[in-house]
Amino acid sequence: MLQQYEKLKNLLASAKKIVFFTGAGISAESGIPTFRGKDGIWNKMKPEELANFNAFLRNPEIVWEWYQYRKKIVHQASPNAAHLTISELQNYFDEVVVVTQNVDNFHRRAGSKIVYELHGNIEKNYCINCKKRYDDVNLPVENKVPTCGCGGLIRPDIVWFGEFLPEEAYSLSETAAETCDVLFIVGTSAVVFPAANIPYIAKRNGKFLIEVNIEKTELSNVADLSLIGKAGEILPQILQLVKEEKNYGKNES
Repeated sequence: MLQQYEKLKNLLASAKKIVFFTGAGISAESGIPTFRGKDGIWNKMKPEELANFNAFLRNPEIVWEWYQYRKKIVHQASPNAAHLTISELQNYFDEVVVVTQNVDNFHRRAGSKIVYELHGNIEKNYCINCKKRYDDVNLPVENKVPTCGCGGLIRPDIVWFGEFLPEEAYSLSETAAETCDVLFIVGTSAVVFPAANIPYIAKRNGKFLIEVNIEKTELSNVADLSLIGKAGEILPQILQLVKEEKNYGKNES
């Protein structure tokens, strides 16, 4: 492990732009259930019953209630050491970009400035008819789906099964992967496409890939360096290495 960290230390010393590609595993340490783990959400119910547009039209109250329940879980939890470390790393690099598959808004709450949300944001909503935004507002709900002034149902701004990823966020994520120096893969097995293309785009462009997961994944064979363990423990150690290297550089100059 020491040899791995020394290699990483030298790499980050010259890096200018880093990207973090994150998934459910990074928020699991905050108490947010993952989707495909042992206690994953989709082990308890079928995704097609809740997470698609037709299901929303058939049973809007049930789907809305489910997402309000998930929002409540998110509000009761907080960003953990991994989210906070990614935010703090902004002080040591020219640019730190977060590309996330999570909808919990933790990266923004932790202070990350450039965040591309590929699967939406549970804090945001919009009308299915006129597309009017209802972001970061307390919608009046009493066990029923709120409606827009135009009469349309208001839905969570979540990418449901069968829907396209937000075009701008995905395009910016591709560019970030193509132009970074180092890409971290944190808390994701990267099996949900097209979001999972991001690490492979970076790899095809000759970027250095570092995996941080609690167990090996399919990406372990693609990553240049795999660090197995909790992101909330490993990323603070990496931050410490960066601080030591940057401070050493200042003293040398």
